[in-house]
Amino acid sequence: MRGHPHIARKKIQPDFKYGSEKIAKFINYIMRRGKKTVAQKIVYRALDIIKEKTKKDPVKIFEQALSNVAPLVEVKPRRIGGANYQIPFPVQEVRRFTLAAHWLIGAAKNKKSKPMSVKLAEELLLAFDNQGEAIKKKEDTHRMAESNRAFAHFARFTR
Repeated sequence: MRGHPHIARKKIQPDFKYGSEKIAKFINYIMRRGKKTVAQKIVYRALDIIKEKTKKDPVKIFEQALSNVAPLVEVKPRRIGGANYQIPFPVQEVRRFTLAAHWLIGAAKNKKSKPMSVKLAEELLLAFDNQGEAIKKKEDTHRMAESNRAFAHFARFTR
């Protein structure tokens, strides 16, 4: 998209209970078919469960879990000279949040036979302790970038 002006991101309203933009964005990622109140109930119940179990501020635990899951580097495929290479790139801040949120939600969805709010609370607590499926996904991404570090010099030719 050469020559196009940068389009400003839409400012999101903070959620009404905690006043956090990150939680509001996370609620939007949970939401399906426009049912925002259902998504809010899931997230708020999960944060209440975290508060009951840890007796700490659930927003701080939520943000720490997100920062623990957020990847620093990722690989992107590039075609160079007839071959496809997996080239490691640093991850921008907005994408870090998006990936972390999607990985946490996906890890919670993969668990079986519990309500979504309970599964989400468990996954957030595991991520807070640097454990769980979402952390494993981050480590796999970092491992993939490390193993393809030899191709990092191709990054400057393709952007």
